[in-house]
Amino acid sequence: MLDLGVKHTLVIDRDTPPGLFLKDPNSEEEVLLPNKYKPSHFEIGDQIEVFVYLDFDERPIATTLEPKVMLDEFAYLTCVDSNDFGAFLDWNLEKHLFVPHMEQAYKMLKGEQYLIFCYLDEQTNRLVASSRVNKFVDNSILTVEHFDEVDLIVTNPTEMGYNVIINEIHSGLLYKDEVFQELKTGDRLKGVVKKIRPDNKIDVSLQRPGYRGIEPNAKKIMEVLESSDGGFLPIHDKSKPELIYETVHLSKKAFKKAIGTLYKERQITIENGKGIFLKKN
Repeated sequence: MLDLGVKHTLVIDRDTPPGLFLKDPNSEEEVLLPNKYKPSHFEIGDQIEVFVYLDFDERPIATTLEPKVMLDEFAYLTCVDSNDFGAFLDWNLEKHLFVPHMEQAYKMLKGEQYLIFCYLDEQTNRLVASSRVNKFVDNSILTVEHFDEVDLIVTNPTEMGYNVIINEIHSGLLYKDEVFQELKTGDRLKGVVKKIRPDNKIDVSLQRPGYRGIEPNAKKIMEVLESSDGGFLPIHDKSKPELIYETVHLSKKAFKKAIGTLYKERQITIENGKGIFLKKN
């Protein structure tokens, strides 16, 4: 059976009364694209991109509609119904996305929106959702490093700030004193890894911290400073051009501009006659 919850590029194999049968050229598996989704112009053998999921009779079906969430993704969706079995979410497909009671962080109400994760229930082979999103993030093995630009999803506010999901993989914290805009659950935005703690907890920021957000020459000097003994370089704006170039491979003019920027950003201190020091935070 074709994988559920993802898009496939399939070949139109034949036209039948219920719709087009599409075939996977690699596996020879096929799926029906109902007439309601049939393109107005097509030829047998054409390729078409479709999303595959289960219809109301639990049979694989293809659609050209664009789902609001796919397999192993997070999304902020509206609850359109709730009953004794669970809740149902609008994900822009004919059949709503089901959320079992046990997968609701708290009871879902019709008309309210919730951050969910879409996954494949191995017991029923159905695509379902869960609002217990913390189950689906993992910080045991990190795929990000300091100062990486990352994609964030806001999960919920806390006393310290906002819990976020990083790159749809890890959990992180965005401190409220570094947020200068209104945020709400489900918001997606860009951020930067600010700090990785020994227990693999991640602090993120919406602004690039310090020198990482400034000009490349300043960044280059900071990288040399960080790798130097004691965070010190024995060069300054009065040093000979040859010594500056030998140390950081910059012209004296470029070097003076860069350290001026770093000084204004309070990333370094300058001691006349000695050199530049990495400022301790």
